[in-house]
Amino acid sequence: MKKLSTIVLLVCFVTSYAQGKIDGFYKGKNNGAVVLGFGFEDGKKYFAGGSGKLDLTRSVSYGNLFGAYGITDDLDANISIPYIISDDNADFQDISIYLKYRLFTFQGENGKFEISAAGGFSTNLTDYDLGGLNDIGQQATIFDAKGLFHYQWNSGWFATAQSGYSFKLDPTPNSIPLTVKTGRATAKWYYDVYYDFQHSFGGIDYLGTPRPQDFRAFGVDFQKTGGTVYRSLSDTFGIYASLSYVFDGRNIFKGPGYGVGLVYNIRKK
Repeated sequence: MKKLSTIVLLVCFVTSYAQGKIDGFYKGKNNGAVVLGFGFEDGKKYFAGGSGKLDLTRSVSYGNLFGAYGITDDLDANISIPYIISDDNADFQDISIYLKYRLFTFQGENGKFEISAAGGFSTNLTDYDLGGLNDIGQQATIFDAKGLFHYQWNSGWFATAQSGYSFKLDPTPNSIPLTVKTGRATAKWYYDVYYDFQHSFGGIDYLGTPRPQDFRAFGVDFQKTGGTVYRSLSDTFGIYASLSYVFDGRNIFKGPGYGVGLVYNIRKK
């Protein structure tokens, strides 16, 4: 179970743009993994701030290359580079780099409880287009600070909660993220379900006045739920599939997302 849990939660980053970009598991010193993920999001309505839901649709495909490495047993680093295709807009989006440090561990009779702190940075890799509903991002520069609470039972069940604050350079408004997740990891299988939330402070809305607007200044809120299933194929490789659904928000499309991918595990000898 330990061998599986050290790699499988890497897929959580690439199964969605927003689901907690860090997890409660650690890779261990000199261990790492590379994840190649692909996905599709099918927007059926658009939550346009105070204007309610609009009858607008959008289909987005993406690929994501994600890597993680254990610098020490208590310090992990990861990096993600996504490529987004939205109608005639296709380009690399925003690079993200995160560090996570384990502050405290309590080993009990039935499992262990851990507290971690994490920080991250993301910014646009390219000068992609802005100004329409098929934009692939906001060209936002973001500094994240988060805390994680993670409990894992001896049976393989676990629960993780993370939240913090996202500092975004002007004109993109700052936000508070929250992700809660529960699931189980066994010798061959892993599965989870999660709830993901973001609230932005201020910002402008689609169809606001005056127009045209600076799309970097959008305030983006959302509520999302989803899940992931992972299957270990060997000590080195695994595959996953994921499903998510945005059911409420502001300046975001409502609808499902689907993902699949391959995990390659790098383990010290």
